[in-house]
Amino acid sequence: MTEQLAIEIVRETLVTALIIAGPMLLSGLIVGVLISLLQSVTQVQELTLTFIPKILTVVTVLILLSPWMLGIMFKFVHMIYGYIGQV
Repeated sequence: MTEQLAIEIVRETLVTALIIAGPMLLSGLIVGVLISLLQSVTQVQELTLTFIPKILTVVTVLILLSPWMLGIMFKFVHMIYGYIGQV
C-alpha cells in the first residue's frame, strides 16, 4: 500500500461520513435554531423542549433518506473492495 493510496482511502472515508451525516446534522441544527428563537420570543426557557423536536426531526430525516445513504455506503464499500487488489 502506497502513501497516496492510504491518503485517498482516508479522504474518501471522511467525505463519505460527512455526506451521510450532513442531512441529519443540518436538520437538527435548523430545528434547534427555530426552537431557540421560539423560546426567546415566548420567554419559555425549558431545556427539555428542544430535545423532542430535534430527535423526531433527525429520525424522520434518517428514515426518509436511508435508501440514499445506503446507496452511498454501498458505493464506498465497492470502492474499498476495489482497493483490496492494490494492497
